[in-house]
Amino acid sequence: MASCMQKTWEIQKTDTDAAERVARLLGCHPATASILVQRGLDSEKDIQAFLKPSLHRLRPPFEIADMTRAVARISDALLNKERILIFGDYDVDGVTATTLLYQFLKEINADVTFHIPHRITEGYGLKTTHITDIVIPKKIEVLLTVDCGVSSHEAVSLANENSIDVIITDHHDMPPKLPDALAIINPKRDDCHSGLENLSGVGLAFYLALALRKHLRDQGFFQDQKEPNLKKSCDLVALGTVSDMVPLVEENRILTCTGIEILRSARRPGTKALADICSIDPLHINAQDISFRFGPRINAAGRMDHAGIAARLLKTPLPEKARQDAELLSKFNLRRQQEEENVLADISGRIDRDPGLVQRNCIVFSSPDWHEGVVGIVAARLTRLYFKPTILLSVKKGLGKGSARSIPNIDILSALTACAHMLQGFGGHPMAAGLQLPADQIEPFWECLDQVISQTASAEDFLQKMYIDHVLELSDITPKLLDEITSLGPFGVQNPEPVFMANDVHVHTSSIVGKRHRRMLLSSAADKKRKGLWAIQFNADPDSTNVDQFARIAYHLQWNRWNGNKSIQLLVSDTQAC
Repeated sequence: MASCMQKTWEIQKTDTDAAERVARLLGCHPATASILVQRGLDSEKDIQAFLKPSLHRLRPPFEIADMTRAVARISDALLNKERILIFGDYDVDGVTATTLLYQFLKEINADVTFHIPHRITEGYGLKTTHITDIVIPKKIEVLLTVDCGVSSHEAVSLANENSIDVIITDHHDMPPKLPDALAIINPKRDDCHSGLENLSGVGLAFYLALALRKHLRDQGFFQDQKEPNLKKSCDLVALGTVSDMVPLVEENRILTCTGIEILRSARRPGTKALADICSIDPLHINAQDISFRFGPRINAAGRMDHAGIAARLLKTPLPEKARQDAELLSKFNLRRQQEEENVLADISGRIDRDPGLVQRNCIVFSSPDWHEGVVGIVAARLTRLYFKPTILLSVKKGLGKGSARSIPNIDILSALTACAHMLQGFGGHPMAAGLQLPADQIEPFWECLDQVISQTASAEDFLQKMYIDHVLELSDITPKLLDEITSLGPFGVQNPEPVFMANDVHVHTSSIVGKRHRRMLLSSAADKKRKGLWAIQFNADPDSTNVDQFARIAYHLQWNRWNGNKSIQLLVSDTQAC
């Protein structure tokens, strides 16, 4: 399925005076200085805080609303040996948050268990059935949610009726009315002024652990036992934070940088086993490895089987058991990829037969044959491909359940709200949401959604732009520059990997590797005799290997590591022919 979207390239504007000042201050390449300035970093204090993130710069946890109340209740439960249940979510953020708090509470001898719901049979979030079937039978006295719960009104009310205290930690957008929980820890609350609204679910779990440890320390709890080292849990925070695509700035940057250091130390058998099975040298783990290697495997457990297997992998102290579970997650991931390809092939066939299906303002497809666990990933791929909001639904027993993905400037959650009368349930973010509706309402729903988007979006919203950070000719690339660029990571939301542009590029060699990736040896056309740089372009046109020159290319700069050696590699994002 080839992309039909032509990208518009736009070179970012830079304050040249500020960039020159930063270049002198750091003694760095003009490209590095330009990127720092574009990201609002032009003072020595801000640049040093960015380049040298430290846990000492974390904002205090007790500034989060309800944190004091939550910590006091958990402390009482701990001292009185009350039973605590952690209720999590089945994605990477939820699994890591669950594992972090479970291990922390276990380490301080709490009576704690956890439950992660099954994606297909239980669905997302805390429900009344969880109270009746799990919480009450286990005689739980404190129910602690992570990465969910802020919309679970009925479940919280039922828990209250049974004298069960509910503490919610959730980073999702706030509903109009909050559940009647003992404490709701969500920095997105209107009455919360902590400035920590960008934290992931696992980031909030970490903050709760920080606060509880401080409270217990002040109470003299650790006089007779060792105080837990929470820094070692930052590997879990990095996994969940990067995978959940929250902004990688401020606290999230600090926690992720620290977490990647911990991942590189290979202390946790589960992440060491994942690195081994992905053929990653732990010493060089980065955010891209989390996004494209670790994250998909951890997520695959919940998509194809049960997320509890991923939690088991992350908390086990046994290397052999970790290896077995890492292999199992890889098998799940292969199955997930096969299911994705099946869905894509089905959709591709429909579009080939009727191209008009992708001419609307949004794309909606459904099928009883699709695996519910993969529709969100495929929706994201179609959104990138056609640059339109996309919804895919798996239909079972007359009910369509699925996922929505959107593009910048089109708030899919608001659009779904406008069509709420046709839905049985929905929730999420402006860029991603989950929903369900009767199968016989899917076509009318599509018409409603298309009309809503047509009334709120402009034609420009559907134009895909590629923002170029800096014009950097291939002859100007050096190992020192690449080291500087690498120091700006980890890359993610609000700190994207820099995109460079080079003009008049000569192609020495070009071939297709794998099914549809193009490997090339490139140099500046004016300097053909100079040793070229290897480049890879994913999902390239198989018929494009005979091109011997580009007018310009857009690319990322990366180190390619293999067998203990490293070399400069270009990751080509887009090309324009001569």
